[in-house]
Amino acid sequence: MTSRTAETLEIPAAAPPQAEDWSAFRYGVAAHEDIAGLSGREILQRIIDGHLPHPPICQVLTFRLVAVGEGFAAFEGDTGVHLYNPLGTVHGGWALTMIDSAAGCAGMSLLPAGSGYTTVETKGNLSRPIRPQTGRVRCESKVVSQGRQIISCEARVTGPDGRLLAHGTSTLFVMAAP
Repeated sequence: MTSRTAETLEIPAAAPPQAEDWSAFRYGVAAHEDIAGLSGREILQRIIDGHLPHPPICQVLTFRLVAVGEGFAAFEGDTGVHLYNPLGTVHGGWALTMIDSAAGCAGMSLLPAGSGYTTVETKGNLSRPIRPQTGRVRCESKVVSQGRQIISCEARVTGPDGRLLAHGTSTLFVMAAP
């Protein structure tokens, strides 16, 4: 049995043509005084508009929040070698992390100022392999149920051609600010 190394894989020399320069975005954690008094949707819109930084995980995993609405959020991400599993395809955890992130932001968009959330559970189904040449992937999530303490969301991950790559659900627990 032989092992495959990065030298033996057919790794694209360049990122897909639609890939963005991820270093152009600002990453970090917003200061408390920058988000005090803002609703969840206002915080998320300020991230999209560039007034607040994208969370650091977005830089590492090359995805970012691109749209937010009432009970809705969308992320887009670019595949790449840094996301490979041992078989040379994009690790399924990347799609699951996009599902969790988009669902969390969809739920957050409904929260009033001074409250937060945490994920209780995220489940996903990987429908098709995501390959490095897949290119830009989009994950859209919407809230399907909102209670006082629990928000349930569903999400879909699609490729540039609109084909379903993965789908899942997230359950969020709503918390009052400390």
